[in-house]
Amino acid sequence: QVQLVESGGGLVQAGGSLRLSCAASEGTFSQYAIGWFRQAPGKEREFVGAINRSGSNTYYADSLKGRFTISRNNAESTVYLQMNSLKPEDTAVYYCSAQKVLSDYRSGHPIDYWGQGTQVTVSS
Repeated sequence: QVQLVESGGGLVQAGGSLRLSCAASEGTFSQYAIGWFRQAPGKEREFVGAINRSGSNTYYADSLKGRFTISRNNAESTVYLQMNSLKPEDTAVYYCSAQKVLSDYRSGHPIDYWGQGTQVTVSS
């Protein structure tokens, strides 16, 4: 089992950048692929991207490729979501999640673990 805690959300102007963190407070972090999702008001939760256990492979939603980058530091049990060129439509609560393998995110496997989320607001 793993417990996930997101941080780094806040208010940013359009065109700006923000880096979110997802830290594991319990569990063996390096044994999980980590994924990011987001949910805007009135919309369904959508996949942002994911990274495999070693950090050697990533997978992104097509619409976000080039602006968002996921990385991880297993020594610090932390995964990062770097968001650049932010737009007002990126406003959402961002959640990190954990699965056993990266392919679970590709296949739509039900998420094993969720964090509590962090709010990102992009002003125009």
